[in-house]
Amino acid sequence: MNAEILVLIVVFAGMLMLNAPVAVAIGVSALAMIATLGTVPTGFLVAERMTNGINSFPLLAIPFFILSGILMGDGGMARRLMDFAAVLVGRLPGGLAYMNTLSCMLFGAVSGSAAAAVSSIGGFMIPQMEKKGYSREFAVALTATSATTGLLIPPSNIMIVYAVVASGVSVAGLFMAGVLPGLIVGLLLMVASAFLVRRPGNRAALTQGVSGLPPFLPALFGALPSLALIVLVLGGILGGIFSPTEASSIAVAYAWFFGAVIYREVKVAHLPSLLLRSAKTTSVVMLLVGASQAMSWVLTYEDIPQMVSSALLGVSENPIMVLLLINVLLLVVGTFMDMTPAVLIFTPIFLPAAIKLGVDPMHFGIIMIANLCIGLCTPPVGTCLFLGCSVGRTTIARVVPSAIPFFIAMAIALMLITYVPAFSLWLPRILGL
Repeated sequence: MNAEILVLIVVFAGMLMLNAPVAVAIGVSALAMIATLGTVPTGFLVAERMTNGINSFPLLAIPFFILSGILMGDGGMARRLMDFAAVLVGRLPGGLAYMNTLSCMLFGAVSGSAAAAVSSIGGFMIPQMEKKGYSREFAVALTATSATTGLLIPPSNIMIVYAVVASGVSVAGLFMAGVLPGLIVGLLLMVASAFLVRRPGNRAALTQGVSGLPPFLPALFGALPSLALIVLVLGGILGGIFSPTEASSIAVAYAWFFGAVIYREVKVAHLPSLLLRSAKTTSVVMLLVGASQAMSWVLTYEDIPQMVSSALLGVSENPIMVLLLINVLLLVVGTFMDMTPAVLIFTPIFLPAAIKLGVDPMHFGIIMIANLCIGLCTPPVGTCLFLGCSVGRTTIARVVPSAIPFFIAMAIALMLITYVPAFSLWLPRILGL
């Protein structure tokens, strides 16, 4: 290991131990490594790489999708999607658990945010599940894991980030590649729920469906505007009517119209706070993207991706073993790093090895996202887990044992997604993407 790489690792680890924000840790470690090279003007280069990193038209979709997700959460769409999910699965024994997962899948898909799904769906579903006999820890664990399905089912902000880093990957193709994997993860979480509701702590809920279900047609009509947004965004992109970036601005206008004009749950007076929340989230994402682009340049300059690729292929040239090793490494990374910086840092490192093995970059993107979704639910940095515990007013130590079966279900889904490329590539190929 040369001195430059050692400096990068030591500075990055040190910044994290000092509890510095991940974006700051990435930027400072890249700055330190460039300084050791001694051949380039350090400050100028970092500033240039960060500016060029966020100077991307596809990235403009991220603030719009973030704002549209906030408008949907505050505009009543989450509640209407829960009513529709209740009608579809609520009559089944243990139906409230299935309703939770399906609601998270639907809302995560229209909002593109796992955190928004935990807050909006969990705030209602966790207390309701506890009233019906489910343990609070079970409800929190189910909500936290189910919320991640919205990162696979389009539209998804993290897919846009991956497409920018893995240049040449179609955002529209990546969107369609995530549909079946997202459904697989959601289905396996429901299967895990079916077994878990038979445990003593949840058995009281097994014999109950959801009481007071709304009629089917009113629930369907209430959910149609939210579901239509998915059709509008994906249909417009696939039909060549507008780009993903243009689709994101249409999603904002659509969500504002239904939240403010039709449902009347979003007021003009709410706009400043909504825009501020959107700007805060966007600034964090863009700072991560910019800092990570600077680090990516340093890694490429030092031939790190080629070295890692050679090392992985030196272990084995069997695609099954190499993909298994990459998955294990990403699972470890996901336990201490959030999804966005992980995608930004490790895509340039692992993607070359995957391409050499004949793995489609679109398929590899879905593998990475599905893998890092597990990290969102695992300590010590599991964003969805922390948020779910906050909403459910419980502790991580009490929730994690209840979440283990859901982690197993997600791991099985990850293996299916990894080793059956057709799950990711069938839809894009049918659509010619």
